Amino acid sequence: MSTFSYRVLAVVRQIPKGQTLTYKQVAKLAGSPQSYRAVGNILNKNYDPQIPCHRVIRSDGKLGGYNRGTNKKQEILKSESVNKF
Repeated sequence: MSTFSYRVLAVVRQIPKGQTLTYKQVAKLAGSPQSYRAVGNILNKNYDPQIPCHRVIRSDGKLGGYNRGTNKKQEILKSESVNKF
């Protein structure tokens, strides 16, 4: 796994329950502001339940992808009181 991947996962791990960040915000916090598509690719491969990748959304406010399905992502976010969706 690349250093950038580790940084992305570390950033996402810190997103508190009930809050979200965009892929672009995660990329910036991980030290590579233009790598937001890479953030999506990294999170798509994540199956570690300790890393809440469901809390990362698109910059336009839409859910974006999720490796367990977008319906599941929406369900989890609603259960965490993220009412945008």
